[in-house]
Amino acid sequence: MKFKQTLFFLPVFFFLSALQAQEKVYAGNPDASFMKAREIAFAGDRVAARDSLKLILSAYPDYADVRNLLAKTYSWDGNYDKARNEFNAIISKEKLNLEVWEAAIKNEIYAENYYIALGLSNKALLYFPDNLEIKALHEKAEIGITVAKTVEEVIYLDAEAGETTNNAIGLSAAADVFDVIYDPMLYASIYYNRKTKYGAIIPRINYSNRFQTNGVQYEIDAYPKFSKKLNAYLNYGFSNSEIYPNHRAGAELYANLPKAMEASLGVRYLDFNTSNVFVYTGSFGMYRGNYYFSLRPYVTPSANNTYNISGNLLARKYFKDKYNFLGVNLSYGYASDLKQFKNGSVVLAETLLYLESQQIQIEYQFTIKENPSVYRASMGITRQELSFDPGKFFYAASIGLDYQFKF
Repeated sequence: MKFKQTLFFLPVFFFLSALQAQEKVYAGNPDASFMKAREIAFAGDRVAARDSLKLILSAYPDYADVRNLLAKTYSWDGNYDKARNEFNAIISKEKLNLEVWEAAIKNEIYAENYYIALGLSNKALLYFPDNLEIKALHEKAEIGITVAKTVEEVIYLDAEAGETTNNAIGLSAAADVFDVIYDPMLYASIYYNRKTKYGAIIPRINYSNRFQTNGVQYEIDAYPKFSKKLNAYLNYGFSNSEIYPNHRAGAELYANLPKAMEASLGVRYLDFNTSNVFVYTGSFGMYRGNYYFSLRPYVTPSANNTYNISGNLLARKYFKDKYNFLGVNLSYGYASDLKQFKNGSVVLAETLLYLESQQIQIEYQFTIKENPSVYRASMGITRQELSFDPGKFFYAASIGLDYQFKF
């Protein structure tokens, strides 16, 4: 009996499904329907307008004006991701549609995705090099980046518009594993980030376990703001542990330059029991589209009026905002403050050697929707000279995790 019922209802089911599919097929005049949907959209009923526009696109998927209006209605309602998808669908086929380029760039500016807006405007200028509107949007994106950007290791600015959190507590942990001689080394820290109208203040407690020795360092960073174009970095750290410098200090002045660029000059000071050293540094950074690049040299005077030089190159690709990025960090040269090891029975934090070193590190930072936390993971490879056997090198693999809760 059940088999007979199935035979009876199965054709009925397919008939109803086909009838329902037929009801969704668009068979009207696309131009007339578009004008009507346009009137509805500008009257404020954007949900009804979108239904009409989607129905037209079901039969005419390449009707650019229809898809452009659909994207604009998403943008007007703050659905910037959906708007981006629709704009991209048009631009991928119609590179010379000026109206769509302008609307797509404005969508990213409304969303405060200034890096993406700058990248789109750069692409649009390839097709419309003399267009004043595209140039004006390009300038707005650059201004947005200059005002809103915050790169943690480089400079602290005001929180982005709409951000209401001024406090954060962070925890980090990392480990180095070596291919020869040395046991794994462990690192951890806890810090508090307080943003004020004068800049950010970050007290921090660092912990290390190296050479079967535990050590603690107390440190504080400050990022005072003098104006929209001038900021600074100040640092002081103290430890009575043999695996840390007794004192360390740093100061650097940053300047925001035109064309989404920045530069800095600064100095670091390390004080050990039997020696001390000054390290002179600076940086030059630039934003291009949603990419950030920074070059930082280190110059360390040594005996006989010679200098040890090392450098660092940082590249990042930002995604939806400043808290979401993928980065690569390359280091090369003679480093006095990357790793501290033993030479015989003496911990090198007490002796200060200059060791040749190369390092590559990949970092990924991300947030989860509607969650105030920030997560970061990093991994890297270091090749460094052995202190007791000059010219010979070891390799170290590094991994790190960082969690920051904003409130």
